[in-house]
Amino acid sequence: MNAFRASTNTMFRTCLLRENINDRRRDFRLWYNLRGLKTTGKILREIPRMYGSTNIYRHICRSCVPMQIKPAENTSINIFDRRAKFLQRERAARAPDVEVYDYLKEEVGYRLADRIFDIKRKFKLAVDLGCGRGYVAKHIDSESVEELVMCDMSPTWLDQVPNPPNVKVRREVVDEEFLPFEPASLDLVTSSLSMHWVNDLPGAFRQIITCLKNDGVFMGAVFGGDTLFELRSSLQLAELERHGGIAPHISPFTEIRDIGSLLTRAGFTMLTVDTDEIVVRYPSMFELMWDLKGMGENNAAYNRKLHLRRDTAVAAAAIYKQLYGNNEGGKHSIPATFQIIYMLGWKPDVSQPKPLPRGSGEMSLKDLYRLDEVISKTKKMPLDDQTPEPEKKK
Repeated sequence: MNAFRASTNTMFRTCLLRENINDRRRDFRLWYNLRGLKTTGKILREIPRMYGSTNIYRHICRSCVPMQIKPAENTSINIFDRRAKFLQRERAARAPDVEVYDYLKEEVGYRLADRIFDIKRKFKLAVDLGCGRGYVAKHIDSESVEELVMCDMSPTWLDQVPNPPNVKVRREVVDEEFLPFEPASLDLVTSSLSMHWVNDLPGAFRQIITCLKNDGVFMGAVFGGDTLFELRSSLQLAELERHGGIAPHISPFTEIRDIGSLLTRAGFTMLTVDTDEIVVRYPSMFELMWDLKGMGENNAAYNRKLHLRRDTAVAAAAIYKQLYGNNEGGKHSIPATFQIIYMLGWKPDVSQPKPLPRGSGEMSLKDLYRLDEVISKTKKMPLDDQTPEPEKKK
């Protein structure tokens, strides 16, 4: 069947190059009959007169070859296979030793929860997107959050989340790409190591700011672009040597320079974006890949290669050991770098501080070299912030 299509398409392209219009009519009739289309001599006689010989190709494509084009249901680009990610998380949650692989997410969840305590406010309603096994929720107390909604696409993980003390808790199975909350209903939204698997990250940020109340806060942590660069380069070098090409075995991550612009486009203000690196050491590359599977963080890219040949994996492990391995204390190990990007943004509100108007500065940047002189001339105030008494006249 494919050979028949190829031959008829070749004949169609050939007949367009005919200089004699009668030869074109004959070739078109033969091409139509091979394709199973009904043709009449009247149609073929009218085509050159009505459209001219130079427009025959356009007329054929529009009028004589029926086509059905379905509109795209989703305009966003699907980078990740969300169905595969759901199955990976469910498999990780059902493992008997699931708590063994929580070390990385526990650390990041603790650091993200510590940033919540820096805000001297009690949030009435907070949402933890992609909560996993409660890596952020287990550190929240009643002094910072009154009610917490824990959301994840894995119902098995949700069942394993412990309840924070003295905090009202709800559990909902939610996909991070489609939030079910009412507009302006949330005071705080957190997400720890979950949103790097979202296909439409700008759209997710817009949904979050829509659900937040005015002066609401969003805090998140995602893997950065330098995450697992050792594993990525080792697999690429091994595949180049074995197959002459490379395949995406490590999912793409967001760069830190893009996070700020995405939050600004979504409408957040008073942004804070910073990065941190956590280096974990493993005996070999295979223990690293096993732990990633236990975390539910294995590859879920749409264009991923489903299988990695054994000889390629052994070659990648040898390259990893040669390039990055070391012997500390007589024990050989390899490092794995996890770059964590922390982000914080506020929904605009009239009560928030505004930047000073342009031209209100009292010192020019060109006078920075005189900074010590300016500071020395500044009136000094007592440490107890009390206004100094005026000097008595003699």
